[in-house]
Amino acid sequence: MTTIPDILLSHFRTNHAGETGAVYIYKGILKISNDKDIISFSRKHLETEQSHLKTIEDIFPKNEISKFIFLWKILGYLTGFIPAILGNSFIYATIYAVESFVEQHYQAQIKMIVNQKKFNKTQNLIKQLMHDEIEHKKEALTKIKNLSIFHKIWMNIVTVGSIVAVRVSKLI
Repeated sequence: MTTIPDILLSHFRTNHAGETGAVYIYKGILKISNDKDIISFSRKHLETEQSHLKTIEDIFPKNEISKFIFLWKILGYLTGFIPAILGNSFIYATIYAVESFVEQHYQAQIKMIVNQKKFNKTQNLIKQLMHDEIEHKKEALTKIKNLSIFHKIWMNIVTVGSIVAVRVSKLI
């Protein structure tokens, strides 16, 4: 069984909150989109994010979960729902922005334990999660055509939202 080092407990709280938010991003997209490519893309990624969430829930102490989990569900849902209203390119831009942030977030955790052999299982788990997120980012990038200033503004909003969510969920 994978053990979460004490130095990563607050980070895993953010991982749990983030994977919860990711599940709800795809639920928000699927609630409104009628596009078969978007539906296929979202269902596939939803399945991966649900798997990530279950993996983290299996090893993360329940009493350590963010007290704002209801908020991460709502904000995740809106982060999927809003771009689904705006169009496919906004959906792909959203996923690209989220996954770019998540890749950096997981990489920072790996750096914290990289030279500690006793945490190899934890490191490998984070690498596996990060690999899937990078694949999601790459897939979204292949679907992005031309990004307008509005896409870039939206992507910045999503990134700032991710930063704030991590900071809050690390504490609460």
